[in-house]
Amino acid sequence: MKKQSKLARFIWQAAELPLESVILLLGGMALAVVGGLLLAVSAGMLPYYAEGFWGLLLVVYSLQTISLGKTPFGELRRSRRLIGFGLAMSCIGIATGCIPGLFGLLPRLLLAACFGLGGAIQFIQLYRDETRLRVWLKIGGDLRRLAWACASVYSLSALVGLLLWLEPPLPTPISAILLLLFGAAAIHLATVLRRVYHAYPGADSAQAAKDGLSFDHCMLLFTGAFMVLLGLLLVPVSLGLLPFAANAQLGLLMTIFALQMLAAGNTPIGPFPRRSWFMVCLGLLFALPGIVSCVIPGLLVAPLTIFVGVLNLLGGLLPLGSRIFKIFGPPVESAAHPLLQKLSRTQLLLNLLSILFGASMLVPGIIPGLVTGVVLALNGGMLLYLLRLLLSVAALGAK
Repeated sequence: MKKQSKLARFIWQAAELPLESVILLLGGMALAVVGGLLLAVSAGMLPYYAEGFWGLLLVVYSLQTISLGKTPFGELRRSRRLIGFGLAMSCIGIATGCIPGLFGLLPRLLLAACFGLGGAIQFIQLYRDETRLRVWLKIGGDLRRLAWACASVYSLSALVGLLLWLEPPLPTPISAILLLLFGAAAIHLATVLRRVYHAYPGADSAQAAKDGLSFDHCMLLFTGAFMVLLGLLLVPVSLGLLPFAANAQLGLLMTIFALQMLAAGNTPIGPFPRRSWFMVCLGLLFALPGIVSCVIPGLLVAPLTIFVGVLNLLGGLLPLGSRIFKIFGPPVESAAHPLLQKLSRTQLLLNLLSILFGASMLVPGIIPGLVTGVVLALNGGMLLYLLRLLLSVAALGAK
């Protein structure tokens, strides 16, 4: 009976995991996994797609900027300009991973600036800020651990930035060890921040912020932009005008799924009642093949294509089935407000587009590549329209 109660708590009890810890955990996991894979790459056991790794890191950075206002150079207010900057960085990351060679050295230089310059600036700010380092060390406990964790992450970030600048680069095994250390430091910082935010709830900037978009709204904005950009890129790809890395596309999709599970308990087939430790573990399981697929071409393309296709089919069919059940069920009063009616129609169209996209992945050729790109772009556009409707409904409820 005791084991069952522990299992029930694991599945249903809400996990106290701040959003900042979630993003650090995902980024640290990506760094550590790629570091481990590079050891196999250096031994000639696996191929390596560097641009997939660069694109993944840019996407993680952009999500941190959009959802938390945390940039590589410090924390800023989440203004429209900052969100626009984060979206631009995410678009560069997505295009970098999916279209090999599109931006040349630009992604590498951006990451060198984010890691190297950003890490050095934050390390100096930590040392000079009298309200942080000295106070944390004086209080001791988790705050002392936070000081050392931040210092280690910032210093390793500067080293990784230097590594990206070097030409020729360091030997692959050395780069792998440095990424493993950096990933471990980021994961450690995520766990320390969780304890600190639990002890000092007011320190959590994500909880304290009253303005700006919620995390769910941020993910709608990011996913909508991702779908629109990917759909537009698939048009010239289907015409043979651009190369395409399907492994990076699938890896980024899996990473988005994972982040939604880790941060909000949302799955591709619908929301879980609460973000529990079970959902956190499931999110990490989703992230692992996504990270691997981003950097190792060809290895997981076939299984992930089927998996993502099934998820999209179920994500469209289950809500559609629920609608059909309501139609034949007892009559209910329809939503009177025009905004709610628009919201319902938008969600219905999104379900149909999700089914189309899932079918195109499971049955290659059932939908021409050019049409698939249009479907994806339309799906992204509808997600952005859904975000606009949700913000309007929220504003209506606040009156």
